[in-house]
Amino acid sequence: MTKIRHWSERLRLLRRSARAARHLLRHPTIAPRHCTICGYAGSFYPIGTPPRLDAGCPSCKSLERHRLLKLWADENLTQLQGRTILHFAPEGAVRSFIEPVAANYITADIDPRNVDHEVDIENIAFDDGFCDVVICSHVLEHVDDRRALAELYRILRPGGLLLMMTPVNWAWDTTYENPSITSAQDRLLHFGQSDHVRYYGADIVGRIEKAGFDVSLVRSVEPAVTRHGLLRSDVLFLCRRG
Repeated sequence: MTKIRHWSERLRLLRRSARAARHLLRHPTIAPRHCTICGYAGSFYPIGTPPRLDAGCPSCKSLERHRLLKLWADENLTQLQGRTILHFAPEGAVRSFIEPVAANYITADIDPRNVDHEVDIENIAFDDGFCDVVICSHVLEHVDDRRALAELYRILRPGGLLLMMTPVNWAWDTTYENPSITSAQDRLLHFGQSDHVRYYGADIVGRIEKAGFDVSLVRSVEPAVTRHGLLRSDVLFLCRRG
C-alpha cells in the first residue's frame, strides 16, 4: 500500500479521482440498475473518493445502503407497521418508505435543522422504552459508540429493534481507533472521512452485543448486488433488545 507522505500527493490523488468520476458520469454503466426505492431503471452515478460505481440513484438520490434497507423492509414490513420509529440523521430516500408505515415517525439529529428533535445520540433526552424501532445509518463512526449504543438500548422497548449500518472493513479483526488523530485532514487520511473517529473491523458485532443487543446480519448478496447497485461488503445490522 502506497504511503501518502505529503498532502500535496493526497491532493493529486483526489484530483485524479475527480477526473475519473467526471469520466464515469459521461459514460453510462454496462448494465442498467434498478432502484428498490423509487423504481428507477438505468445508470446510477458514482460517488466518493475514490468513486464508488453505481452508487447514486439519479431519481431519488438513494445510495447503496438505502436500497439494501428497502429490500429488508419490503420482506419484513410487519416489524415496522404501526410502530413508533425514531430515525437518526434521517435520509430523504429512507424517510420516503419508512414514514408512511409508522404509527409515529420521529426524526432526530445533533444538527437541529430539518428534524423534529435536536438530540445528542450519546445522551438521548427521551424516556426509557420510548420507541419500538430506531434507524441509525452511518452515525456510530462519528461518535462515542459505547455511550451511543447504551443509549439506543435504553430508549428501545423490550423486543425493540435497532436497524444500524456503518462502514466496516471485514478483513480486519479489530476496529481501528486512534484518539491522537483529531484534525479533519488526519481523520480523512486514517478513517476515510474528515469527521469519522474510527474504522470498524469484524469485532463490531461484539461491540454491539456488549451493549446488550442480540445481533443478526443481513448481507448484500447477488443477484441483488448487481440488479440494485449494492456494495458487496454492505451489512444491515439487526440489533434486538431482549
